[in-house]
Amino acid sequence: MLFFKSSSGAVHQESQPPEEVKRGGAGSAPCISLTVWRKSLLLTCNGFTVIDRNGNIVYRVDNYTGRPEEMILMDGLGKSILTMCRSKKLGLGENWCVYEGEVGGESRARKEPICRVRKNMNILHVGPNTRVLAYVYDYRISKKKYAYSVEGSYGHRSCKVLDASRKVVAEVKRKEAVKGGVCFGAEVFLLLILPDFEPGLAMALVLLLDQMFS
Repeated sequence: MLFFKSSSGAVHQESQPPEEVKRGGAGSAPCISLTVWRKSLLLTCNGFTVIDRNGNIVYRVDNYTGRPEEMILMDGLGKSILTMCRSKKLGLGENWCVYEGEVGGESRARKEPICRVRKNMNILHVGPNTRVLAYVYDYRISKKKYAYSVEGSYGHRSCKVLDASRKVVAEVKRKEAVKGGVCFGAEVFLLLILPDFEPGLAMALVLLLDQMFS
């Protein structure tokens, strides 16, 4: 059984896991459905705890406070998966580099990031990219052209990750209780990931959106 606190402050029991969202028709692979709890397992830290539909902890972040320059995404056992570092280069907007494993200090200077995430700065709020929150440059594909865009509203926990063909590969949605229609608020929400998109990268994007828009 999982217990969460709803937006009204009441503790609510989730009696069963959410249904997986299907891709396409019959026989297609199901999406990965994760429950993201904006709370660290450690009382002294800010962070996240991510639970799969069977109640297992699959990701955790509990190694920072405030607005850090670096965050580490770990698996449920505490093994470092990805390191996210805020770029210190001057310029308009906010940039983060994402590295495989735990990377710090001198080793970071010698290692190539797997991707870069840039916050979209649409000062005039006009044009076709009004709803774009961020661009993701996958260095394994190209350093010059973004591979994914994130659109919607992270504050309302309603946003999508789209590839270059505008196919949705991951989505952040509000979570509701199976029974009673109780809303969990902004602290507990769903992350839905298509099978051909990396779950770790999807969770890293959630962490960066939280830094950029919270």
